[in-house]
Amino acid sequence: MQRAGRPIRHALSLGGRAACLASATACALLVACQSPPLSPDQVAALDYGPRPDDYEKLVRDYVRRRVNDPDYSRVELKAGPARLYQDKTLSREHQYGWAVCVMVNERDQRGVYTEYPMVIYIRDGNVVAEDGGGLERAAGLRYAHSQCRRLGFDPP
Repeated sequence: MQRAGRPIRHALSLGGRAACLASATACALLVACQSPPLSPDQVAALDYGPRPDDYEKLVRDYVRRRVNDPDYSRVELKAGPARLYQDKTLSREHQYGWAVCVMVNERDQRGVYTEYPMVIYIRDGNVVAEDGGGLERAAGLRYAHSQCRRLGFDPP
């Protein structure tokens, strides 16, 4: 019985290695296909529109619709609005707008509070993008931290 088990384990370990190699190759190809960031002149030429007067309400309403329990969440505006360009990533196209850095403290389904930064991008009176919220929280958190720093707030 042991002899039959060894070839199966060996075949499975080779298949696992092949799957890892295929995944790594696919990721490398995706990264290689990513377009280069805009030049400083291209970023400067973007039309951000007028500075939003009601940005506080826009941001609070936007975040409130996305947290688990709006009655038990806190949204603190930390920096902005300022013109900011959001780099393109594998999961989204680049965006730009009047950016606002916020710290969100929300209660999850288990009653545990978590605090994290978000950057909300506003253009022409509408929220056009975000960093650090929703499904993007794991990867977008890094972008939210760096964009908040660019806006003048260093998140914990």
